[in-house]
Amino acid sequence: MQRRSMQFDDRLATVLRVRAGSDAIARTQFRQLIDLLGTLPVSARGAEVDAAWVRLAELSKVIPSEDRAAVLSESGLRLRSARLVAELARTDLRVAEAALAAAQLGEDEWLDLVPALPPQARLLLRRRADLGERVDTMLERLGIARQSLPPAGSAARHPANDTHGERLPEPREGIGAIVQRIEAYRKRRAELVEHGAPAPVRSEAPLLSTAFACDERGFVTWAEPAAAPGLTGIHLISRDGTSAAACAPGVADAFRRRVPIRGEAVTVSGAPAISGEWQMDAYPRFDAYGRFTGYEGRLRRACPPDLVPAVPQHGEADRLRQLLHELRTPVNAIQGFAEVIQQQLFGPTPHEYRAHAAAIAGDAARMLAGFDDLERLAKLTTGAMQLEPGECDLGEVALVIAQHLEPHTATRDCGFALGEEAPALPVDLAREEAERLTWRMMATLAAAAAPGERLALGLQKHGQSAILTIALPKSLADQTDVFHAAASQGSTPISAGMFGSGFALRLAASEARAAGGRLERLGNLLRLELPLALDGIGEPDNTESKGIAV
Repeated sequence: MQRRSMQFDDRLATVLRVRAGSDAIARTQFRQLIDLLGTLPVSARGAEVDAAWVRLAELSKVIPSEDRAAVLSESGLRLRSARLVAELARTDLRVAEAALAAAQLGEDEWLDLVPALPPQARLLLRRRADLGERVDTMLERLGIARQSLPPAGSAARHPANDTHGERLPEPREGIGAIVQRIEAYRKRRAELVEHGAPAPVRSEAPLLSTAFACDERGFVTWAEPAAAPGLTGIHLISRDGTSAAACAPGVADAFRRRVPIRGEAVTVSGAPAISGEWQMDAYPRFDAYGRFTGYEGRLRRACPPDLVPAVPQHGEADRLRQLLHELRTPVNAIQGFAEVIQQQLFGPTPHEYRAHAAAIAGDAARMLAGFDDLERLAKLTTGAMQLEPGECDLGEVALVIAQHLEPHTATRDCGFALGEEAPALPVDLAREEAERLTWRMMATLAAAAAPGERLALGLQKHGQSAILTIALPKSLADQTDVFHAAASQGSTPISAGMFGSGFALRLAASEARAAGGRLERLGNLLRLELPLALDGIGEPDNTESKGIAV
């Protein structure tokens, strides 16, 4: 193996010593590097190997994609490296098509490679029938279905079409080829149904969300299986009415600047499963050479009315959600332009302006976080949102949050008075939801604590409930109604949120009610009660209140 590696190093060194002084030499060197790297042992390492990858990337920038694709389509090419196939598949679509067609990999190598391929490259794999059953199954799970239409020309070879015992003409391209493929598909489908094959069934139920990917022009190239039939091929950034999708101005602006898309509105027309209002969150993708290749992200419905319990809707909350929807677009735009200035994407910017831009971007981020909190409260109030079910230990969650807060409270010698080890308190709530609720409660109280003020924290089991109690800091204990306390004007390392402690505690109370519990004030204590999970109910009730040890 060592001798073979040395031979590869020698051959690479020979190729790399040649300067690509002309187009012909560059293409020849590209072909040689593809052949060498395509047969390189997996264990091969060293400076020559690294230099070969760098030279291949440099050549790819100067050789046109059609020429690179032509090299990869040559007979006798040895393309047996999964790493090389992955790198080539992330470049131009023509190069990816040629590389995936020429790749000579085993089934296990394909299984490792497929998840790393861009969505549009995965589609190209459906043109191969030799990948193996497990790879076909993986592609199905990823929403990459086999082509329904047979290859062009197959309709002409169907016996039913040869009425005179002679082969019909076979159009290679254009409308004629498409018509023949459609006709062949119809005949084949009719024969399958006649022999008992089930007809395809499509779900008409509205979808809540779906992951998706689109190319650099904004056309959807992949979506989850349930959404793929309706979304694939739709132009997401169209604003001229020619597409089945219409987007907010922020989407097209983000596409132009290659920046993340956060909560932008998209309206889709089509099948009931995908039709309606969506919100888009997506991030730009770039290939190994730094070229923009599109976006990957998720579409989600802000409030799917047909998929939530039927509860009375409050007009004020509905208007608030609509107002927030309209406010997000300009704030997102302000944040985006501030980031452009701060990051100097359009050229050098004086430090003073960059500092102002960074402050504006931070303010915009806090505003968007506040909008999210307002919308969450509105949804919880109207029953348009349910907390995620699950199970976690409330005592452990409280311990983790106290540890996260301790570095911030220690600077002011305040925080939580923690005692003995916490009892096990399994509650019927997903850990992420429990952490969000408990963090909101504990961070709000910690932010209101004065220097030197320690807040007693207790955990106990009472009947079929888990109880978390925290002493109110003096600034809140003096308030008549802590759930409507005014926003603090002070500055602390911990923030109760954009709208102050009163709003934060009202939101926490709404989350507690949605989880089947409650958050209330008892004297100078704030008391959170959540239902115990089934496996924690059978233990003794009214256990002694305990603190948690850090």
